[in-house]
Amino acid sequence: MKDKRTYKNIKEYGEDMSYENDAKLTNEVKDDRGSGDLTYLIEMHQKEIWEWKQKEADWIKTQNLLNGSKQIIDEMSLRLTAMARKIQELQYDNNTYKKEIEKLLAEKNK
Repeated sequence: MKDKRTYKNIKEYGEDMSYENDAKLTNEVKDDRGSGDLTYLIEMHQKEIWEWKQKEADWIKTQNLLNGSKQIIDEMSLRLTAMARKIQELQYDNNTYKKEIEKLLAEKNK
C-alpha cells in the first residue's frame, strides 16, 4: 500500500499534494468539566438563550410576512371591488347607449 500519492499525469505537477499526509484537525474541544460546574452551566444557559432568540426572530419574521400578506390581500380586494363597480357602471352606460341608438334608428326609419 502506498503512503503517498504519486503523480500520474504531467498536469498534476502543479498541484500541491502535501496536504494528503497532514493530520486532520477538528474544532471539537473535549470538555472535562462536570455537569455541576458553574461555568459549564452558564455556557449552556447562554446557548439555550441564543437558540430561543433565534426562534423568536423566526417567529417575528413569519409574523411580519403574514401581516404584509394580509395588507396586500386587503389592498387587492379593495381594488377588485372598485374594478367591479366600474365594470357595472360601464355595462349600465353601454346598455343606455344601446337603447338610445335603437330609439334614434326607430325614429329615423319612421
